[in-house]
Amino acid sequence: MKSPSRYRNPDALIDIWERPSWGQWFGLSLQHLFSMFGSTVLVPILVGLNPGIALFSSGVGTLMYILITRGKIPAYMGSSFSFIVPMVALMKTTGYPGIAQGTMAVGLVYLIVALVVAQFGSDWINRALPPVVVGPMVMVIGLSLASSAAQKATVDSNGTYHWQFFLVAMLTLLLTIGFNLYLKGFLALIPILLGIVGGYLIAVVAGLVNFQPVLEAAWFQLPKFEFPGVSYPLHFYWGAVVSLAPIAFVTMTEHIGHITVLNEITHRDFFKDPGLNHTLAGDGLASIIASFVGGPPVTSYGENVGVLAITRVHSVYVLIGAATFAIIFSFVGKLSALIDSIPNPVIGGISFLLFGVIASSGLRILIEKHVDFNQKRNLMIASAILVIGIGNDYLKVGQYEFSGLAVAAVLGIVLNLILPYEKKA
Repeated sequence: MKSPSRYRNPDALIDIWERPSWGQWFGLSLQHLFSMFGSTVLVPILVGLNPGIALFSSGVGTLMYILITRGKIPAYMGSSFSFIVPMVALMKTTGYPGIAQGTMAVGLVYLIVALVVAQFGSDWINRALPPVVVGPMVMVIGLSLASSAAQKATVDSNGTYHWQFFLVAMLTLLLTIGFNLYLKGFLALIPILLGIVGGYLIAVVAGLVNFQPVLEAAWFQLPKFEFPGVSYPLHFYWGAVVSLAPIAFVTMTEHIGHITVLNEITHRDFFKDPGLNHTLAGDGLASIIASFVGGPPVTSYGENVGVLAITRVHSVYVLIGAATFAIIFSFVGKLSALIDSIPNPVIGGISFLLFGVIASSGLRILIEKHVDFNQKRNLMIASAILVIGIGNDYLKVGQYEFSGLAVAAVLGIVLNLILPYEKKA
């Protein structure tokens, strides 16, 4: 591995520190944003947040990340799917104020871990979060959302079943599966976005789309920012904090995985330069920024890694351009209204695949890391995490409520640290 600032990767068409021409810059940045667009706006749609705010916070968060990492890592920050379960629950109780404080806590956890890594290194992370804990946690994130996806795909807001909803959801699902399997090149990187577009067109034909809000929306419109302590009375939601904060340890493992793959693609070692402490700090500050404007927690995107691998364009200038476009698009009122007009059956159809892929990713971690379930400790840890998390066995203490996902995460970490390994004969 080489230093990012003193090495030119021969495999890259445009390397990290190289700036494309103005014409290339515009097209490459727009292309890069589109590959992140579907996932970035889908999270707020599922939770009930403003998609424009999610675009704004992902753009600003990406710029902050690039600044903190000294322009050495071509990474994009987008809305994290890992926090959907507790955020959906919090929207029904605390509303966004609780989510904001939980999101801020997530960012602070990243910053604290970054300080610890700077002081003591990162080996302890693997000891506290081995695959037997991370794999089931990722599975829980996907599987616990299954009922939500099914409801969106079949019933309206009054709970009435519609066969048209089911048909649109299934066609959306099949289209997205087809896009994933058969598209090549750059189009293979945006199957979610194409699935949403395809499902939306089917919903239009089925008469499920109301275009009136889109027609009435202004072209230029300020995003609906949520400022803590300004748009609502300041109040501490400790339950929200404890529900979201532990999940940060799960997303950290994803973050480290993304950096590992980026190392291979770019022929660098970002764990040394600029250092894992800087990458974690950049990720954490991005979430803190999101909490102050009304966005969900953000994290580094795997889609970004795919774009870099296929295009061989690794320039941070392209990432800066993509982030800038995200911020600009967040002020386009008609775009936000168009996103809001996507009917639930389309979201449900996309969610069937998306949540299943998340759950399958957790299973893949267990398989690829060769987790031995002949070891009773591993079986006990995974079993407890799966049932508590999927069943949402939440803890309520007075006015504070801790989600089943958070309880499962903490319990899994503790069990892993205290349960002994069996001695093999």
